[in-house]
Amino acid sequence: MKAIVKKYRAFLFIAILISVYSFFNVELGKKVFSTSLFQLKEMFLVIPPIFILMGLLDVWVPKETMVKYMGEKSGLKGILLSLFIGSAAAGPLYGAFPVAAVFMKKGVKFTNVLIFLGAWSTTKIPMFLFEMTALGARFAVTRLLIDIPGIIAIAYLLTVLIPKKEVSRIYEATMEKN
Repeated sequence: MKAIVKKYRAFLFIAILISVYSFFNVELGKKVFSTSLFQLKEMFLVIPPIFILMGLLDVWVPKETMVKYMGEKSGLKGILLSLFIGSAAAGPLYGAFPVAAVFMKKGVKFTNVLIFLGAWSTTKIPMFLFEMTALGARFAVTRLLIDIPGIIAIAYLLTVLIPKKEVSRIYEATMEKN
């Protein structure tokens, strides 16, 4: 029991704080509760399909294939594939992290994992189409042309700045959980 409390202490602290504050401002407490409930429902609708796709990726795509197309020696094709997969993905950013973990388990180059995460967060195709209709083609294309090199530059910069030992530790942690 102590381990659970310790693990979730931040959540428990915030829950208690909001509960106490709700006695003083009932409307805000109701709003916080309904928003939290909405977010929880949203998460339960998004996470299961992502985990199913993740399991299929894990089983259907051999590690050798992932290494060939997105591994250390993948070059430009690894970058382009990472950008495409991240851009074609659907769902909120928290759905990208389990997929990134499977990528790491399959031997995908760290830079390509970072590019995938960056693409998922900023270059989604539906978002691009929405921007085209709502804000105009010029804005949408300009933003995309700025984002893509930015994502790649940040991924390479992070790869240089994060010590190899830390990257290895992250990969090892991914292997242990799967």
